[in-house]
Amino acid sequence: MLSVQDAIDRLSAAAKAPTETETLALADAVGRIAAAEYRAIVNVPSLDNSAMDGYAIAFAPDLFLPTSFPIVQRIAAGHVGTPLQLNEAARIFTGAPIPPGANAVVMQEDTEADGETLRIKHGVVVKPGQHIRRAGEDIARNAVLVQTGEQINAARIAKLAAGGIGAIDVFKPLRVTLLSTGDELTEPGTPLPEGGVYNSNRPMLLAMLRELGCVVTDGGMVPDNRAATEAALSAAAAKSDVVISTGGVSVGEEDHVKAALSALGSLDLWKVAIKPGKPLAFGRIGTADFVGLPGNPVSAFVTLLVLVRPYLLTRMGAAHVQPRSFTLPAAFDKPKPDARQEYLRATLGPDGVGVVGQQGSAMIAGLAQADGLVEIPADTPIAKGQLVRFIPI
Repeated sequence: MLSVQDAIDRLSAAAKAPTETETLALADAVGRIAAAEYRAIVNVPSLDNSAMDGYAIAFAPDLFLPTSFPIVQRIAAGHVGTPLQLNEAARIFTGAPIPPGANAVVMQEDTEADGETLRIKHGVVVKPGQHIRRAGEDIARNAVLVQTGEQINAARIAKLAAGGIGAIDVFKPLRVTLLSTGDELTEPGTPLPEGGVYNSNRPMLLAMLRELGCVVTDGGMVPDNRAATEAALSAAAAKSDVVISTGGVSVGEEDHVKAALSALGSLDLWKVAIKPGKPLAFGRIGTADFVGLPGNPVSAFVTLLVLVRPYLLTRMGAAHVQPRSFTLPAAFDKPKPDARQEYLRATLGPDGVGVVGQQGSAMIAGLAQADGLVEIPADTPIAKGQLVRFIPI
């Protein structure tokens, strides 16, 4: 069997980086991958400005602070004041530019004022530079805002906008068609026939792929016969960059994906030393790649998250393709090791990471309760308190 890392490396080596791009307004670029580096065209803030509602004052730090200051002007955000002379004050509001000559802002809660004269309350300490946000303190002009390959989220949109960028080039989205195989599958919300099972893989994987940023077409459920399987695969490949299916890649009499792929294109079947999961298929149909996931729902979830996600992100142009992970203490014992690398459904608690629910590959309830997956290397027993790798869901 291939190790988990070998399978990831093989998929990544087969992943073609995107070349086609499009330009989008910032608000339309969420979830997309930046196709270029962007730098700030201005300082943020552009000028020294007030961090508080209060009073900008000009005083000599090496002399006693005056008991009162004449208020000579009012400065609101978006307006620029005139210079202050020594021992003068200006009424100022959050975000308003600091007038030349001012060297501190006193927040209004520390003052008393009658509209013409400012008095600083007894005991209040005023230090030079207090409550002043300096020009470029947040983002300096020409600083990198977003790098090529970064996925655009709301925070990065705010950073780009603050730096003066209104539209960006992004890679065109990866087109994925998802197929479900199996005569036993029934659409949720309809009567369940005898011997049938509701198809949980289909909505689960559609959601995972869309959250990843793929443009996903639901190819529906494919019956267990060779002709229908070939027709569905051909139609999916014609309009997709990647075709993903669940089930049907084994060698049983009712597993038709392997034979159909071999007739239409090429297919490799891998046994991966991963639990849950093990069978994984990868191949091509014309210009489209094909990925075959296991049929058990937790196996499909884990193999997509651990093995296939890095491949998909590489095809999308992402610079960082491995899922975030953290090293945390185990709040459980697992004295009996497994020959495969395991991914246990787990929750976060005060003592570290604990396993949750039954760990069988068809047991979905624990997956819904889990905060993430604990990675257990092959042939490795785990004792409580031992550090383990935790991958958030």
